[in-house]
Amino acid sequence: MSLPPFDAYGVLGRDVGFGYLDQSLDAPRRLQPRLVLNDDNGTVLQAIRSELRAATSFTFSVAFVSAGALALLKQSLIEFEGRGEIVTSDYLGFNSPSAFRELMALREVGISARLHDAGAFHPKGYVFRRADGITAILGSSNLTESALVSNHEWNIRVSAATESDLAEQFSNLLDAEGTRSAPLTEEWIADYELGWVAPPPPRGRARGQAVLDGHTLGTISPNTMQESALQSISAVRNSGERRALVISATGTGKTILAALDVRAAAPARVLFVAHREQILDRAIVEFQRVLGSPRELFGKLVGQTRETDRRYVFSTIQTLSSDGVLAGLDPHEFDYILVDEVHRATAPSYRKILEHFKPHFLLGLTATPERSDGTSVYELFDYNVPYEIRLGAALEQDMLSPFHYYGIADITFDDGTSTTDGTSLTRLVAQDRVTHIVDALRKYGHAGVAPRGLIFCSRNDEAARLSAELNQREFQGNRLRTVALSGQHSIEERERHVRRLEAGDLDYILTVDIFNEGVDIPAVNQVVMLRQTQSAIVFVQQLGRGLRKYPGKEYLVVIDFIGNYANNYLIPVALFGDDSLNRESIRRSLIAAEERGVVAGLSSVQFDRIAQARILRSLHGASLDSFPNLKVAIETIRNRVGRMPRLLDFLRFESVDPVILANKAGCYPALIQKLFTIEHGFTNDQISFLVVLSAEVLSAKRLHESVLLRILLEQREIDRDDVDRALADAGLPVNAATVQSAIDVLTLTWNTLAEQQRYAGAAPVCVSGRQVRLTDAFADAYDRSPDFRAEVDDLLSTTQRLVVDRFDVTQPFTPGRQYSRKDASRLLGWRSNMYSTIYGYRVDLATGTCPIFVTLHKTDEVSASTAYEDTLIDQTTLLWYTRSNRTLRSSEVQAIVNGSVDLHVFVKKDDAEGSGHYYLGRATPHSAEETAMKQGEPLPVVRMTLRFETPIDSGVFSYFHPEVTA
Repeated sequence: MSLPPFDAYGVLGRDVGFGYLDQSLDAPRRLQPRLVLNDDNGTVLQAIRSELRAATSFTFSVAFVSAGALALLKQSLIEFEGRGEIVTSDYLGFNSPSAFRELMALREVGISARLHDAGAFHPKGYVFRRADGITAILGSSNLTESALVSNHEWNIRVSAATESDLAEQFSNLLDAEGTRSAPLTEEWIADYELGWVAPPPPRGRARGQAVLDGHTLGTISPNTMQESALQSISAVRNSGERRALVISATGTGKTILAALDVRAAAPARVLFVAHREQILDRAIVEFQRVLGSPRELFGKLVGQTRETDRRYVFSTIQTLSSDGVLAGLDPHEFDYILVDEVHRATAPSYRKILEHFKPHFLLGLTATPERSDGTSVYELFDYNVPYEIRLGAALEQDMLSPFHYYGIADITFDDGTSTTDGTSLTRLVAQDRVTHIVDALRKYGHAGVAPRGLIFCSRNDEAARLSAELNQREFQGNRLRTVALSGQHSIEERERHVRRLEAGDLDYILTVDIFNEGVDIPAVNQVVMLRQTQSAIVFVQQLGRGLRKYPGKEYLVVIDFIGNYANNYLIPVALFGDDSLNRESIRRSLIAAEERGVVAGLSSVQFDRIAQARILRSLHGASLDSFPNLKVAIETIRNRVGRMPRLLDFLRFESVDPVILANKAGCYPALIQKLFTIEHGFTNDQISFLVVLSAEVLSAKRLHESVLLRILLEQREIDRDDVDRALADAGLPVNAATVQSAIDVLTLTWNTLAEQQRYAGAAPVCVSGRQVRLTDAFADAYDRSPDFRAEVDDLLSTTQRLVVDRFDVTQPFTPGRQYSRKDASRLLGWRSNMYSTIYGYRVDLATGTCPIFVTLHKTDEVSASTAYEDTLIDQTTLLWYTRSNRTLRSSEVQAIVNGSVDLHVFVKKDDAEGSGHYYLGRATPHSAEETAMKQGEPLPVVRMTLRFETPIDSGVFSYFHPEVTA
């Protein structure tokens, strides 16, 4: 009997043929066998999360399980609506009691955990059932965080139809797995814990060994990062500079670094300044360890203590800045002065000290040098920054505890509203909200570890009332123990409760902002946000309270209750360190976190669907690029570089998107003049040239225009035939349409009449016969005005770096990036800017291209004749409709269906996203058929499926799912 063709089995059949027989076969590429690795193309975690979204049930059978891996998957497991089962064992004693308790806690969300009876249990399999079949990921990856995201692992993903032999084999295997396993119980875990001994750690450091500022206790050698920093600080000092600023994220060892530098510099007298005595006490211990000096060489200058004759003096700013004390100290008393939390140094008390003393070297230490009052910390240190490590890099370097952030929706009240900045105290502490909070702490917290948490509230009365309510609730089998602290409590009282938290006598401290900075509680393993995010800096400070490493702390849990706050967009800004003021960039960060599952190191950011929708709504409504925001951003970089910044500076310091800065007021000099009333001094013609370069070169999303203009600035003219060669030598793709398009953009002949009128005819380039050259007016302005030349050079340098960083310069479009209809018209090499005639799509036979722009969620204002039911079905398929009044005989439809044009698909969620559409890739048409629009009077239309040549990222696909709107 002959076998039926693979097509008879639909998607799976075509994918089996593609995967096992012939990769040239036309296939959706959704279910073909595929290697699952941790590399630039994805992670095992990503693959598992993707399968969970499509599965109706799953079984994981894994030898080793870690609590961190379950934390990475927690949001996916909570949202999973089918039956889930995780089978493991006590093989080799690898699994910790806390990991087993995390497994037990998953019962709350319908996931069961079972223990297998095999003596040598070593499977690593993830099996997912769907309505139409089964998929399994098998290989080397256990359910540990490293195996899911970073280890060198080999796995394969295979799929089978429900009635297949392979599916039956899996079914039998899972039945046997169930027979040989039993439900995990708390009694079993308690017995296991009594005899459990932690296995030896990988690569050196013992599991749970105490760590102080990145150093194992008992060691005083610099780590790799600090070794590099010490060399940089020494180089600054040896060059004759007398001041330097070290920027180091909280918990990364800046105090240890300072002590190491003191050891290297060997000064005769040292002064260490901080704003709290507790910081001094800790610093003395660390300096003594590093320097190996006896305690009697260390003195304090605090309150009535006046030990100023010691070699190493540690003083609070309050005592040191008092007139009686400061006047009694010689300005040359200390060779080396260190100022901790130096972002405070613009205050009068700090300035008083800095102006009084004349040390050989002054070192400032801070985690957050940025100021909101316009003053510059950098200026105080002569703009010398020899060492800088921000939060993301510190996490990547394993200098901090990983964190797992869960952005979850705050309560929805009975009237359908949620918390806002105006919610009454009565509602904030209502029983329903307290229950919502406790349920979330139970669901998202680390079930295997007692909480030592900080809860940040919106107001002090909320903290006090909520603490009282929480203390009436049961949690992990015991009554919750919390206390509320505010600025009205004495420092001694605060410290007493902090010691209680560290000792395990308190579960949570509730506060508003007294623990934002200057408080060191390494034992904190939970940070809970019950307030709106009003400042990205404060958010990071509060997050940082729990990032120090500590014995037994595997990771920090961050639970953020997200209400309907206008400032919700600041959450991704803070989490991803995105200061671009660019909606696309922030949305891309959200998509990337969804896609890979991890952010920096082994940390993760996960949102439930309602919380994500609230953030996106806030992002849509935020005036990110408002003039006040731009002014603050420019002032921040000006404070960093000590002058009015160039566009390239914003790229160097990962700040505002230069495209926004250059186009907000027409050009960057015009923006500076508007914001700072600094006359730019350019002529109207020069400003018009800069407007053209900002809109048509910097914003081009390719390098052809900027490279050609740079060549012309050097040679003044070039033969048309040589243009192709010059662009090719620059590594750019060259074809007749693209090259002509770049020339026409610079001559403005490509642009619409309205654009040409706006630019006042300020074309930088013209064509004379076969010669392409600079216009006389542009060349003259460039030659005669150094300021104009600097602006042009800055625009071109910024374009070069920006395009290389963001786009694949070998292709017209980069998947996942946003493009407008004008961008498509330019990048496809069309003869002119025809953006206004791309009504959803446009067939251009001259270039053999057809861009398709799709808005998935139409507004109510969309007419019935254009309310197409375009649907992104899966990662490879888009159901798409042509314009109305089209049939299979229409010429444009025939060009699409017959493959006469390359199809490029661009998609956006809705009109709130603006003119930009995300590029999903090239596609081929399939199953074209005539139908009719369902709304209003029936109108003929052609429906077809568009199959992407390369499947789109799962994070992108997830982003385009219909939003939850609660």
